[in-house]
This record gives sequence, C-alpha cells and structure tokens, in this order.
Amino acid sequence: MKKRHQQKLIVLSIGLLIAFNIPILLLFDSSAPLFGFPVIYIYIFSLWIISILVSLLVVNRYYE
Repeated sequence: MKKRHQQKLIVLSIGLLIAFNIPILLLFDSSAPLFGFPVIYIYIFSLWIISILVSLLVVNRYYE
C-alpha cells in the first residue's frame, strides 16, 4: 500500500477516535427523536457508514 493511502487511513482513524469520544457523543444525546430514533443512534450509525465508505474509497484507489 502506498504511503499516502496509509496516511489517509490513519487520519480517518484519528478523526473517528475524536468523533466517538465521550464529550462529542454527549453533544448528540438528546431526548428528542429524529425519524423515530434517538439522535445519538443516528449520529453513531451515520459515522460508521461514512467511515466504511471513505475507507472503501481509499482502498479501492490503491488497487486501481
């Protein structure tokens, strides 16, 4: 794997570490539901899906 792809994945990992940190998670902890789901669940699962898509994009560019 090229060095720049490794660096992109490391930056993604550090960003996710910050995004899943407790003080940031508590910003989205509200009792008001959004589309019938708690806001924190939508935040966690949307970050999870976005991280998968970004890592897939980085890895697929490596294999081209």
